[in-house]
Amino acid sequence: MINTKEKIQEEFDTLEQEAIEHQIILFNDEVNTFDHVIEMLIYACDHTPEQAEQCSLIVHYKGKCGVKTGPYKELEKPCSILLEAGLSAEIQ
Repeated sequence: MINTKEKIQEEFDTLEQEAIEHQIILFNDEVNTFDHVIEMLIYACDHTPEQAEQCSLIVHYKGKCGVKTGPYKELEKPCSILLEAGLSAEIQ
């Protein structure tokens, strides 16, 4: 039989797992232009133009950049949009 304290801890652990944030990582490639990457970040990830430009520069110089964080379910659609646009991205 589970005591009340164990039950509460179990429920807390479950909620904590569900709240774990994930992020979309965008990777550099030699194919897409800065303009295309910026446009797609604005469209798919609701970035401001400045935010999208900064992310595109980070991707270019560092090789990758986290472009959006949130629960996994909320990142699936924007990540799919980036992939369909020919960008290299994944959810981590």
